[in-house]
Amino acid sequence: MSAPLIHLNSRAVHLPDTNIDTDIIFPARFLLRTDREGLGDCAFADRRFTQDGAENPEFPLNRDGWRGAQVIVGGAGFGCGSSREHAVWALVDIGIRLVIAPDFGEIFAGNAVKNGLLVLRLPPETCAGLGQQAEAGETFTLDMRAQTLHVGGRLVCGLDLAREAQEAFLNGWDELDVILNRDMDSIRDFETGHRARQPWLFAAS
Repeated sequence: MSAPLIHLNSRAVHLPDTNIDTDIIFPARFLLRTDREGLGDCAFADRRFTQDGAENPEFPLNRDGWRGAQVIVGGAGFGCGSSREHAVWALVDIGIRLVIAPDFGEIFAGNAVKNGLLVLRLPPETCAGLGQQAEAGETFTLDMRAQTLHVGGRLVCGLDLAREAQEAFLNGWDELDVILNRDMDSIRDFETGHRARQPWLFAAS
């Protein structure tokens, strides 16, 4: 379960490189870590930090005014590469809730939706313009209830999310939460019927 995503006002960091893969987002040497909390320390580790562990002042997330940004405007192929849910967990752990790019790695995009990270596909020319606005420090405003994205006070697009996905973001639900909230009555009915049809399976030993 992640924090609900209802309304977001944030600057955005511009990461225009193409094919920023899951190994860049979350280097493989950290995969033995299984606790989601604190994984943000590993996000973009080889770019955010120098070899001696100091912050790299050239990396956008380390710039004054962009620390704590909740939005990334990325290049094509963002999140491509190996299936690595840690990449999504790490982004969410550092506060990223929205990534905008021309396209995404398919598995990354699926993992994102299940973990409270909204991915938004927009045409390359739109992303290029948003990248310029991000570098200029304009505010990105997401309204999940209205399903709109404004930048610098101007409407960029609607989100067109399915109702189930919208509810998941609004409530901070992961995939299991969605199933339990959608299907709990059916699950209870099945368990009751199953017990009635095959009571010997539940007899006390």
